[in-house]
Amino acid sequence: MAVFPRFVLKLIHCVLYQLLPNSCYKAAKKVRQYGFLITNPSLKTPNQQPSFYPHVSKCSLQNRASQTLVCDLNGALLSSSNNYSFFPYFMLVAFEGGSLFRAVILLLSWPILCLLDWDAKFKAMIFISFCGLPTKNMASVSSTVLPKFFLDNLNLHAFEVFQATGSRIVFTSVPRVMVEGFLRNYLNVNDVIGTELQTFDRYYTGLVSENGLLVKHKALIEYFGDKKPDIGIGSPKLHDHLFISLCKEAYVVSKEDKKGQPTPTSSVVSRQNYPKPLIFHDGRLAFLPTPFASVCTFLWIPFGVLLAIYRICIGSFLPYKMGLFLSHWSGLRITLKGYTEASTEGTQKRVLFVCSHRTLLDPVVLSASVGKPLVAATYSVSRFSEIISPIKTVRLTRDREKDGAEMQKLLREGDLVVCPEGTTCREPYLLRFSPLFAELSDEIVPVGVKTWVSMFYGTTASGLKWLDPIMFLMNPRASYDMVVLPKLPKEMTCGGGGKSSHEVANYVQRQLGDVLGFECTKLTRKDKYLMLAGNSGLVAPT
Repeated sequence: MAVFPRFVLKLIHCVLYQLLPNSCYKAAKKVRQYGFLITNPSLKTPNQQPSFYPHVSKCSLQNRASQTLVCDLNGALLSSSNNYSFFPYFMLVAFEGGSLFRAVILLLSWPILCLLDWDAKFKAMIFISFCGLPTKNMASVSSTVLPKFFLDNLNLHAFEVFQATGSRIVFTSVPRVMVEGFLRNYLNVNDVIGTELQTFDRYYTGLVSENGLLVKHKALIEYFGDKKPDIGIGSPKLHDHLFISLCKEAYVVSKEDKKGQPTPTSSVVSRQNYPKPLIFHDGRLAFLPTPFASVCTFLWIPFGVLLAIYRICIGSFLPYKMGLFLSHWSGLRITLKGYTEASTEGTQKRVLFVCSHRTLLDPVVLSASVGKPLVAATYSVSRFSEIISPIKTVRLTRDREKDGAEMQKLLREGDLVVCPEGTTCREPYLLRFSPLFAELSDEIVPVGVKTWVSMFYGTTASGLKWLDPIMFLMNPRASYDMVVLPKLPKEMTCGGGGKSSHEVANYVQRQLGDVLGFECTKLTRKDKYLMLAGNSGLVAPT
């Protein structure tokens, strides 16, 4: 009972000694700036703020290969376009590494966290996100979930300077386990000095180490001693000035407009300039979960479950055209280009549709789009997905001879859909095509598939596979774009043209890559699952 009075006193203290003084200070600052600008009309630049150090874009990139750079991830390497500090990344840890319940607790605590000072807020977010979290879960989130969002918000100017230097050291108050995997694997950082967390029997306690949150300028002195780093990059906040003042050259990641004046900027690194291609990533959330976005998501989930059930029902029990119309009405946009009945007629053999693979629903959506039942040959799909599938699915065994014989049998009964990549890929890349399909038939029709989701990814490597179709159908808005290419010419097949199965598979992969604008890779299903889940990707029936 003694906790509640202490909390009330703390709340009163925050209001009287933090919120009110800060508000008064901000008001006085605006009045002072307004009066100053009246007497100095030439300085009427929006959002202009004095800075002790030049903007990082002013840093020369020449002859930096032998120099050492120090900076932080939060506020320096990451774009400071959001005002929520590191909250969205803690939310990703809570949701992807923990559970929905943990994520809701973190979100509900946000109003209270806003009343706390920076140190207390950061420690509270660490405790809620990490308390009782298995260390292996955090290792997975750090390597497979967070890098995608870090790359999406990587500041362009800071990154250019970062890449130009030969030695890079990151000092950060963020828990080291959250950022080290990204910094070492994607940015080739030499060392990461961050806040350490306490663990007990392979679980995090949610408490920071005895040293507390990392103090960057103290850590820099301990690391370098009397030697000064060549370049320091920090945020324009005063607490970073002490950190970068210990360097020979210091720059800040402030906000500039085209004329070099301080205004908001959205200069982030484009995908083409990523230091390492982002081909695989995991997790369910398809957006950065800021507090407002998280509220919308959690409020949507009950309606999303009902929407998924509705979409499953209309796909299973209604005629194709009516089902497509109602799906479009529900927010699921499906388009099909290049397909005509004549393109698959005039052959004695059945057609083998070869699809690029985006979700488990690829064969289902193709069947509905072409308006006729197809049979799907699948690998490691859950029993639940087979049960709710409106088309026939046949489980393959990964035994080449058995699978080949089974698919030959299916082709004699009707048109068949195969996804030779063997697994899904979210990003604009195509994995290596298994050549088995080329040995089955010469009547091959390539199908390119693109998907887009607004809230949840419908694929996972380390999560519950049976939820994949449900998660995709829970999106308030999603799209499926399919392009049916002309049937493969006889001279490019095994039977008619004498090509090897590998030549045919590579040819189809290149064709689909060109029409989709995707890059072809030699990566396989095994590569994906070893990278994301640490296994070979076999799924037990559920």
